[in-house]
Amino acid sequence: MDNDISKSLEIYKEQLAKGDIQRAYIALTKYIVELKTKFPLEYKTGNISFGYLDITYFPFFNDYLREHKLKFGIVLNHSKLQIELWLMGRNASVQNEYWTILKKSKWNEGITQMPIYSVLEICLEDNIDFSNKDTMTECILEKAIRYAKEIEIYLKNIE
Repeated sequence: MDNDISKSLEIYKEQLAKGDIQRAYIALTKYIVELKTKFPLEYKTGNISFGYLDITYFPFFNDYLREHKLKFGIVLNHSKLQIELWLMGRNASVQNEYWTILKKSKWNEGITQMPIYSVLEICLEDNIDFSNKDTMTECILEKAIRYAKEIEIYLKNIE
């Protein structure tokens, strides 16, 4: 175990010395900040969580979601290098409750196990391209709001 972590730390140090990881991380996290600032006012947003090089995200919600102990998240999935929409519950019991409701929905098609931190995960952008940032941003925001509204309507119809 100690040799494994020592080797990993050496590789980490070598990669950081090149500077590419820092430049990419800064560009990606600044972009998440930018997405948050452009988010439609019909939703409240929460603080950005920068994670552990796994995910960076910010939550968004409205009164309906808050009443049901739910929130959506705009998530930068670092390992897949994509922007995702997650539906999350306030705690594990809320997530389990909504997993039961949503596990057979079109958004979870082909998913047999509940994700670790969410009830559902939808890819909004799998080709992060800053050369077309404005178009990409419009597309991400449009898809996020469209899916969020669809999911909220679905949940309201089940009540």
